[in-house]
Amino acid sequence: MRVDGAAVKPTHTPLAGETITVAWPEARPSTLTPRALPLQVVFEDDQLVVLDKAPGMVVHPAGGHEDNTLVHALLHHCQGRLSGIGGVARPGLVHRLDQFTSGLLVVAKDDATHLELARQFAERDVVKLYDALLCGELARASGEIQAAIARHPSHRKVMTVREGGRAARTGYRVLERLHGATLVEARLYTGRTHQIRVHFQHLGYPLVGDLTYGKRPNARLTELTGMQAPRQMLHARFLAFRHPVGGRSIEFTSPWPADFAATVQALRRNTVSRCAQAGSASG
Repeated sequence: MRVDGAAVKPTHTPLAGETITVAWPEARPSTLTPRALPLQVVFEDDQLVVLDKAPGMVVHPAGGHEDNTLVHALLHHCQGRLSGIGGVARPGLVHRLDQFTSGLLVVAKDDATHLELARQFAERDVVKLYDALLCGELARASGEIQAAIARHPSHRKVMTVREGGRAARTGYRVLERLHGATLVEARLYTGRTHQIRVHFQHLGYPLVGDLTYGKRPNARLTELTGMQAPRQMLHARFLAFRHPVGGRSIEFTSPWPADFAATVQALRRNTVSRCAQAGSASG
């Protein structure tokens, strides 16, 4: 992009009277090889696909994960018919989930659908609800976290709450109180990288199983309960938006995957056992 004939930074804010020149790069064919990988399709039509992503599946190619990603599976499933707005490495992707986060994800098959879904995400018209297990017993029944998120100044692969970062907002409500842990529902109003994980770490209650943002609290939880989660316990359970064609409201719900359900059950058993021991001691 050039302004009045001069090159500017991507962050430049246009001013009245400036002449903006944009040069569109020539389209490049994708070099990704479609892969016949298992996908759990929740809904599909000519415009979009809603998937229930399994934990552990990487969404798009990146360093250390160049093949067998969700994008490779989508290229096979959709026979290459995906929007190109995200580029050759991220065709169809309107939003993403971390590798070890499970749950619902919507993918656009064409550019018009992608643009409309992106607009709904940007204008907070999409409802995204996650179930999360937290280390520690959260006192408040509900609340909201508003704290800017940026890349960590010295650890470039992680994010942190930091002044000058991008505004981020997460709502939450407690679903179940457990011994040493709390099950919550989290609502994303913005979509920053690792937002839920970083915001709850900022509160002092990192996610169960998240050794990137909560290694010590997870070690304490294991000492307390004898339970060790196989991954970060975060599941995108509910997704609602307006269909780009016709505007009807559609919504989807995903059940907990087996590992999430097993972790909750283990914590419930521990909670019951602790309560029984406390009752016996008091009697």
